[in-house]
This record gives sequence, structure tokens and C-alpha cells, in this order.
Amino acid sequence: MNIASIKSQFPIFKQQTPLGKELVYLDTASSAQKPQSVIDAISGFYSGYYANTGRGSYWPAHKATTTFESVREKVARYINVQSKDQVVFTSGTTDSINKLVNAHVIHSLESGDQVLVSEMEHHANLVPWQEACKLKEANIKAIPINEEGEIDFEALELLLKAKTAFVSITAISNVLGTVNDVSRITALAHKAGAKVFVDAAQAIAHKTVDVKTWKADFLAFSAHKLYGPTGVGILYMADDLVNQIKPLSFGGGMITEVGIEESGYRKGPQRHEAGTQNIAGVIGLGAAIDFVDTLPEFELHNHLNELTSLAYELLSEIQGVNILGPEERAGVISFTVEGIHPHDLSTFFNEQGVCIRAGHHCAQPLMNKYKVPATARVSFGIYNSKEDVMTFIKVLKETKAFFE
Repeated sequence: MNIASIKSQFPIFKQQTPLGKELVYLDTASSAQKPQSVIDAISGFYSGYYANTGRGSYWPAHKATTTFESVREKVARYINVQSKDQVVFTSGTTDSINKLVNAHVIHSLESGDQVLVSEMEHHANLVPWQEACKLKEANIKAIPINEEGEIDFEALELLLKAKTAFVSITAISNVLGTVNDVSRITALAHKAGAKVFVDAAQAIAHKTVDVKTWKADFLAFSAHKLYGPTGVGILYMADDLVNQIKPLSFGGGMITEVGIEESGYRKGPQRHEAGTQNIAGVIGLGAAIDFVDTLPEFELHNHLNELTSLAYELLSEIQGVNILGPEERAGVISFTVEGIHPHDLSTFFNEQGVCIRAGHHCAQPLMNKYKVPATARVSFGIYNSKEDVMTFIKVLKETKAFFE
């Protein structure tokens, strides 16, 4: 792929940092930069056909509604689900999980039930489940990971012998880059009678999400990880669950009729979308999917894998660097450097125009397992190049030499 041409579509890279450096952005796992096409789609809605979606009979409302609903179809195709009616718009992955837990999990959990999460989960895919288990006197247990940072399937099978209501798993770890075998996990969970939720926040930008193959009951992702805007995401529900589950929220737009004492609720995804939605955000998500669809899947995978492999190899050669997780991974590498705190690393990198993340990455149980308070992390996007990797390694060596 012509990375220079792709990078030119992202306006943020057309400027220098406040210190006069060329920007090298290596924090896509946190949030991806936005191409001009996404920015234009959002601006175009506000300036060209702004109106609320729903029952408006005038032309801006009609265009807004049809454009909004067309994104539902794009999402369904992108994640390979049977029907657009299984796609519910939310404000992001965290919102999706909280709504699912509050509207469904709490009402279906029974005292003594078990909820399984892995040791590598983001806090957003852990804390809501904790609260549900506390409320219903259920048990939450961790699926262990092995020394390579991968799911211990023997331990999972043993855990599933107890009565399990839900298994909640990330498709790709935001810390380790581990790519989980979601199909295998789902098959084991379903055999044990448990429903499965998949956090696809990291996986979505890798074009690897395949709900039809995974057979998950629920799945969520955020647009901002997919080169789209913040404040919008989706919650996928299996076809038989969309209309069975209690509405995620209540208000206008999701009702059929309302009386003083009782109301009726719509069927389909609109049942779960009360109030005015983030219309501009959803339209931006649609533009982001269009943008990613212009990138050949095979070349996208190869490009991200090449960058990750190169960075992993070069990091492994630097004395005092410890990399967490498996060698085979998606585009995320978390590491520590002996004698240098991760926050000091990120500060030095910033002075050279290189953006890396430092901290516990909303995964404190995983940090505790590895017995570290924090790590530094680099993650790659479609706009990154091998030159970016070499700049990262160069600055790391300079930083290490300074502290020595």
C-alpha cells in the first residue's frame, strides 16, 4: 500500500508538534486519528441536511434518517451479521457493556451463578460485570492466561463445569496484543449453557470481526477505534435476543404507545435507542467504514503485521527491555525498560514528537499478574510506516542512554 498517500488523508499529520517535530502517532489502540472523509461527512451533515431522525416528513429529516439507517446496514455487513436489525447504536463500547449489563444481565443472573472474564480484560469489560455479580450474589471469576499471555483453555474448561451464565472476553487484548480464539471460547461456553459477550474494540480496526463465524451472543465496538468519531459505538445482539431483552433505555423514539401507567415498546434495534441519537457520530462511523473498505484487507493485515513484527524484533534486541505477551500478536506492544518509569519514557518521547501511551491501560488485574505498576505501549494504525518504527526505536535508545 502507498502509506504516504494514505497518511496524506489525515489532516493532523500536515502540521508539526508544538516543539517543531514531525508527529509520529503510535497510540492507535487508544484512539485512531481521523481521515478527512470522516471529518467531511460529519461537517456535511451539520451544514447540509441537519435534522433529527425519525418521523420528520421534510427533506433534511428524510435524508438524515436514510443516511443514519444506511450505516446500520454498513455495520452489519462489516461485522458479518445476518441482519441490520441486530445492530444497536450506543455511545461506545463502555456504554454498550453497561447497557447490556443493566438491561439484561442483572435480570437474568441468579444467586450462585458464575460470570467468567479473562485476566486480560479492559476495566470496561470487568467493572460492570463485578457490579452485577455483587447485586445478584453471583460469582465473578477470571479465566487465567498462561506465561505467553494467551488464554489457558484447560483452565477455562474446568471453570465452565460450574454453572456459568455469561462469558465475557476481549477479541484482542489492548495491552498484550493477544488475538483470542473467540470461536473456540464461544463453542465451549455455549456447550456449558452460557451466553458470550465479545469486546471487539481493538479487533474492529483489523477487519477481523466475524460474528457469523464467532457465533457470539453479544458484541460491541467503538467508532473511534475505527478511524471514526468519539461518542458512538454499537451493540450487536443475536437475532433471537433483540426483541426479548428489556429496552436498554427509555424515552422517545423507542415506544409504540404511551399511557400514564403503561407503555408499549418497538421491536428491532430502535427498541433500545431512546432519545435523539448521536446522528453525526453514526454518519461519521459510516464514513469510517467506507474509508477502511477502500483498503484491501490482505494488504491491511500484512502492513500492520509487518510493523508489529519489526517493532517486536528490534525491541527484543535492546538490553533491559521486557515485552509483555506473545510474539504472535496484533498491532499492540506493551513493554517495560529496566530503570525507567513508563511515564518518564512517554515524556521523553513526546519531546521528540512521538506519541506512545504509558500507564496501566485500564487493565490493572493484568498489571498485577505481571507484577508491574505500568507499562509503555506502542500501537499501530494504517497511517504508520516502517520509518515510524525506526524513529520509535531511535528515540527509545536515546532515552535509555540518557538515563544510564
